[in-house]
Amino acid sequence: MKNAKKFFSGNMQNFLLPIATVFVFLLIWQIAAATGAVPESKLPQPTRILNTFFEKMQSPDPDGSTLIQNALASLKVTLAGLLMGIFLGTPIGLLMGWYKPVDNFVRPLFEIIRPIPPIAWIPLTILWIGVGMFAKVMIIFFSAFIPCILNSYAGIKGTSKTLINVSKTFGATNFEIFYKIGVPSAMPMVFAGMRIAMGGAWGTLVAAELLAANTGLGYMIMMGRQFGRPDIIVLGMVVIGILGYLFTLTFEKIENYIVRGRAEHEK
Repeated sequence: MKNAKKFFSGNMQNFLLPIATVFVFLLIWQIAAATGAVPESKLPQPTRILNTFFEKMQSPDPDGSTLIQNALASLKVTLAGLLMGIFLGTPIGLLMGWYKPVDNFVRPLFEIIRPIPPIAWIPLTILWIGVGMFAKVMIIFFSAFIPCILNSYAGIKGTSKTLINVSKTFGATNFEIFYKIGVPSAMPMVFAGMRIAMGGAWGTLVAAELLAANTGLGYMIMMGRQFGRPDIIVLGMVVIGILGYLFTLTFEKIENYIVRGRAEHEK
């Protein structure tokens, strides 16, 4: 009984503390905006953002699309670029970390590309493939590709030498050790790379949607700036933040499922 009470008390605390943090933040924001400490033209009140949210759910003004249409357009671009980065970057990182010839072959070019900011690819992307959805997807891809390689590389490099040596003793081939020992042990770092890639993808969303976009959250934010609508700007930022948080939770659930399944299988 005592343990059950402690369990529910701990869960309730974990549930209420984040809500309290958000509530206090919104309360301070509301008071600062309502009292004029922060001009309404610079930062609208949270209640105004809420009203704008309900308005934008039905109204396409001022950017030409409703909030749902903008969010779906941004999700489409972000998911396409993110998945490309994950499915290309993760295998490359794993192979580089395990096979020395692959590392020696890929590393020189990778080290040249790695420091280049994703938005620096925008002019070249326009020259290569013009403007449109695929151009925006490529900008998102560049932001997601590098973290996936780096974390996959670091994860498989940390594979236990003891497990590798034991596997060799029992006659396992290098490829068998790679996919049965190396890849599973790298999974925590791989998922960490995916979360970083996801953050980078959302972070470059606004820049990507500057490529002659006519819809999307980034486009909505830019139109809010042009029309002097800080409520539209903040609403777009809030929606991007919420969607990013939901992506993070999803990745964590998938990671926990895979890692827990692996641990139970090893038992």
